[in-house]
Amino acid sequence: MKLDNAFGMHEQALKLRSHRAEVLAGNIANADTPGYKARDFDFHKLLQQQIPAGETMRTTSPRHIQPDSGPVSASELFYRIPSQPSLDGNSVDSQLEHTAYAANAMEYQASLHFLSGSIKKLMIAIKG
Repeated sequence: MKLDNAFGMHEQALKLRSHRAEVLAGNIANADTPGYKARDFDFHKLLQQQIPAGETMRTTSPRHIQPDSGPVSASELFYRIPSQPSLDGNSVDSQLEHTAYAANAMEYQASLHFLSGSIKKLMIAIKG
């Protein structure tokens, strides 16, 4: 049994949720910064792209290009379209960002809960 298969998609989900929390926190922190544009990314689309891949990229020589260190590249981030434009050009809607941050945090906790259950099952199987 391959250990990576035991955890399913939750490892990738945690990485993406963590990165999304950083992006959303940046939006909240810049709610009063003139000209700041709120950013986000499509979590489900990126997770679907990562699931079929299965294996991570490996290098066999130090001269090879190193794999991207972050789970989301800058090209995958998009700017939010504001529901109400502001005079200073800031597109952050604080209520929307706080709601998105809270939902992301709950989904992060759900993935941690599933991982914890998988680890407990493996421990029982090992001790059993």
